[in-house]
Amino acid sequence: MIVVTGTKRSGTSMWMQILAAAGLPVIGERVPQHWSEHLHAANPDGFYESELVAGIYFRTNPHPVSGVFLFPEQTERHAVKVFIPGLIRSDLAYLDRVIATVRGWRDFARSRERLRALGRAGGEVAGEEAPSLPPGLEWWAENFALIRDVATRRYPFHMLSYESLLADPERTIAEVLAWLGVGDPGKASAVVHRGAGTGVPGGALDETGLEPVHMQVLDELHDHIHRGLALGPAFVERLNQTDRELRPRLLEHNAAVKAAALRELASGG
Repeated sequence: MIVVTGTKRSGTSMWMQILAAAGLPVIGERVPQHWSEHLHAANPDGFYESELVAGIYFRTNPHPVSGVFLFPEQTERHAVKVFIPGLIRSDLAYLDRVIATVRGWRDFARSRERLRALGRAGGEVAGEEAPSLPPGLEWWAENFALIRDVATRRYPFHMLSYESLLADPERTIAEVLAWLGVGDPGKASAVVHRGAGTGVPGGALDETGLEPVHMQVLDELHDHIHRGLALGPAFVERLNQTDRELRPRLLEHNAAVKAAALRELASGG
């Protein structure tokens, strides 16, 4: 499969729209029917999501309801969105090409908080809400995990920044489609508005979960991706050291989420 991956709010839906316009068959609904109008407002052009956002593995393939099984050789040119945690658990046989889009962590954080607010307004959250991971930590945890997975499993991979797509969609899309070896770049570029943002308001971030020294590393990582720079040994060691420093907070968060789930289960919610 041609897998589009990234964190939430990083441009994965836009890349699915691009690939659909380029003529590739896509897996996933443009706007999942069970979502509220509040969440539709977060992306009026559609999300193109399916059960496979959680990964292409034994829990999702065959389909848990229909029983339909997706064979690797039958889906090589199908585009599908799989968020980073799902990509990491996906079977390697389905990772024919992986396009990863990375958004600057500050813009991601504001957009992520807005999406959470829309979900609450639409009643998507019921019962006891699980503790939310501060957005800076979420950005770090997922993107570091992505880099580690690519280095470990070595599947065909193309990483680019969300901002580079908006700045020069024609060039960026043409390069990606040439790498894929399929698709019409002219039709694909027509769905992107040059320089357009997502309408997420600016302002201060109240809680990032990061200290200034960590913020600098996140900024530098995004800059490397945005400019297409290789991650040299010295910088990789800085990334590893940053992860060692932030890992206890992530483990603490995971423990809090599990505790909230157990309380919810015990209450009969």
